[in-house]
Amino acid sequence: MRLRNYDNLRNFCLVASCGSFTHAAEKLNLTKGAVSQQIDRLEEELGFRLFERSRRGIELTMNGHKLLRVATLAFESVEEEVGRLRGRDQQSLTIGMATYFASRWLSPRLMHFITRHPGIGLRIQPLIDLLNLRANDLDMAIRWGKGDWMDKGMKAELIFHAPASLTASPAVGRRIETHGIAALMSELNLLHDSDESQAWIEWHDAAGLTIQSGPNDLVIPDPNVRLQAVIDGQGVGLYDSLIDSEIEAGSLYRYRHIELADYGYYLIYPEDVAPDSPIRIFREWIMTEAEQ
Repeated sequence: MRLRNYDNLRNFCLVASCGSFTHAAEKLNLTKGAVSQQIDRLEEELGFRLFERSRRGIELTMNGHKLLRVATLAFESVEEEVGRLRGRDQQSLTIGMATYFASRWLSPRLMHFITRHPGIGLRIQPLIDLLNLRANDLDMAIRWGKGDWMDKGMKAELIFHAPASLTASPAVGRRIETHGIAALMSELNLLHDSDESQAWIEWHDAAGLTIQSGPNDLVIPDPNVRLQAVIDGQGVGLYDSLIDSEIEAGSLYRYRHIELADYGYYLIYPEDVAPDSPIRIFREWIMTEAEQ
């Protein structure tokens, strides 16, 4: 069977990447009903369903996942070839990450990548909450955690371990050293990176303490803003070795006795990428930088 309308197939890929008919319709400047009808016609032509629809939204069927993988690779190949035919040799790569990591670890090393791979245009996109690479128009992402979150078809690979310890202002640190951590934890405001984060719970478990979240605890997703709140004495946070310069300068205090040892920075990218793709090239480069 020869497919008659490739526009509907292309729109199927967009709906799948957005995870929503509504969001896809906004990008296509169409109504939700028009996009839904296009997918209905495509499913009728193919002879199988691509999405399971429910009140909670849409999910790809098994056949939908298979077709998405093949169609995405095919469209990417076409776009790459069109770029070459137009004489555009430069490839692009968009990577999402927190500005905390970008400024403190990646930025001093970026010139190494740029000079070695001048044909790859690099774009760093500030990212606080990573949910889905395609929904954020990303090729790759870097995220701190334990690597236990991932979308289907994505790979999370540890770049380097980055254990987290309780971090506080010097004034709060002096109180901890004087009175002991157990006596003070119930009085300190905990600064969280998200409502779903388990980091403080895990830290209290490691310390043998019962977590007592107070009314003044704050959720501050941006790690740079959260760090400034720590410096200002607004509460305590969990931070890694990328703040060593502030610790050494005395502008921050680190409680060194307890740490979340299994946390680190992970590189997240699609499993199915060509060996010579910019994604694979960047992966090899950053892993080498981390080893050094």
